[in-house]
Amino acid sequence: MDVQMPVMDGVEATQAIREWEGAMPAVHRRLPIIAMTAHALDESRDACGQAGMDDYLAKPVEPVAVREVLKKWVVWR
Repeated sequence: MDVQMPVMDGVEATQAIREWEGAMPAVHRRLPIIAMTAHALDESRDACGQAGMDDYLAKPVEPVAVREVLKKWVVWR
């Protein structure tokens, strides 16, 4: 999730997704949301976590970092 998007930023979008998930039956899985931002500050990371994001990647994103995050959060079938 890009933190800085034009119409609705990533924090707002994540909050909306989490609210929608809360209204769904418990059988639905929680969608992993990974923040991607140019802001590597702790306050930015904290805001993402408080919004409900599960992990955080600072830009520029290295392919190996993306791979590690995906291995952590994606269930491969």
